[in-house]
Amino acid sequence: MDLQSRKIQFIQEFLKYANASILERFEELLKQERQKEFEKEIIPMTLKEYEGRIDKAFEDIKNNRVKSARKLKTEIATWK
Repeated sequence: MDLQSRKIQFIQEFLKYANASILERFEELLKQERQKEFEKEIIPMTLKEYEGRIDKAFEDIKNNRVKSARKLKTEIATWK
Protein backbone atom coordinates (compact mmCIF):
# COMPACT_ATOMS: atom_id res chain seq x y z
CA MET A 1 0.00 0.00 0.00
CA ASP A 2 1.45 3.39 -0.93
CA LEU A 3 1.79 6.29 1.50
CA GLN A 4 -1.20 8.22 0.17
CA SER A 5 -3.49 5.19 0.59
CA ARG A 6 -2.18 4.60 4.10
CA LYS A 7 -2.89 8.22 5.02
CA ILE A 8 -6.45 8.00 3.75
CA GLN A 9 -7.05 4.72 5.54
CA PHE A 10 -5.62 6.13 8.76
CA ILE A 11 -7.82 9.23 8.58
CA GLN A 12 -10.92 7.14 7.96
CA GLU A 13 -10.15 4.95 10.97
CA PHE A 14 -9.31 7.96 13.08
CA LEU A 15 -12.62 9.64 12.24
CA LYS A 16 -14.54 6.51 13.23
CA TYR A 17 -12.97 6.00 16.64
CA ALA A 18 -11.37 9.22 17.82
CA ASN A 19 -12.60 10.78 21.01
CA ALA A 20 -11.34 13.88 22.83
CA SER A 21 -8.60 11.97 24.63
CA ILE A 22 -7.25 10.37 21.46
CA LEU A 23 -7.46 13.68 19.62
CA GLU A 24 -5.44 15.42 22.35
CA ARG A 25 -2.74 12.74 22.19
CA PHE A 26 -2.47 13.03 18.40
CA GLU A 27 -2.36 16.82 18.61
CA GLU A 28 0.51 16.59 21.09
CA LEU A 29 2.32 14.05 18.92
CA LEU A 30 1.92 16.27 15.86
CA LYS A 31 3.18 19.28 17.80
CA GLN A 32 6.27 17.33 18.91
CA GLU A 33 7.00 16.13 15.38
CA ARG A 34 6.65 19.65 13.96
CA GLN A 35 9.07 20.91 16.60
CA LYS A 36 11.59 18.20 15.67
CA GLU A 37 11.38 19.13 11.98
CA PHE A 38 11.73 22.81 12.80
CA GLU A 39 14.81 22.15 14.92
CA LYS A 40 16.42 20.17 12.08
CA GLU A 41 16.20 23.24 9.84
CA ILE A 42 17.90 25.57 12.31
CA ILE A 43 21.61 25.83 11.71
CA PRO A 44 23.45 28.00 14.23
CA MET A 45 25.69 30.65 12.75
CA THR A 46 29.29 31.03 13.72
CA LEU A 47 30.52 33.99 15.73
CA LYS A 48 32.21 35.28 12.58
CA GLU A 49 28.91 35.11 10.64
CA TYR A 50 27.09 36.84 13.49
CA GLU A 51 29.64 39.64 13.67
CA GLY A 52 29.49 39.96 9.88
CA ARG A 53 25.73 40.49 10.03
CA ILE A 54 26.18 43.14 12.69
CA ASP A 55 28.81 44.89 10.57
CA LYS A 56 26.49 44.77 7.55
CA ALA A 57 23.64 46.22 9.63
CA PHE A 58 25.82 49.13 10.73
CA GLU A 59 26.89 49.63 7.11
CA ASP A 60 23.23 49.69 6.01
CA ILE A 61 22.41 52.28 8.67
CA LYS A 62 25.42 54.37 7.64
CA ASN A 63 24.34 54.27 3.96
CA ASN A 64 20.66 54.95 4.73
CA ARG A 65 19.49 51.52 3.56
CA VAL A 66 16.96 51.10 6.36
CA LYS A 67 13.27 51.90 6.85
CA SER A 68 11.58 53.12 9.97
CA ALA A 69 9.00 50.86 11.58
CA ARG A 70 6.31 53.43 10.77
CA LYS A 71 7.25 53.50 7.08
CA LEU A 72 7.39 49.71 6.95
CA LYS A 73 3.93 49.40 8.56
CA THR A 74 2.52 51.81 5.97
CA GLU A 75 4.12 49.82 3.16
CA ILE A 76 2.81 46.50 4.52
CA ALA A 77 -0.70 47.93 4.76
CA THR A 78 -0.71 48.37 0.96
CA TRP A 79 0.16 44.70 0.32
CA LYS A 80 -3.44 43.53 0.72
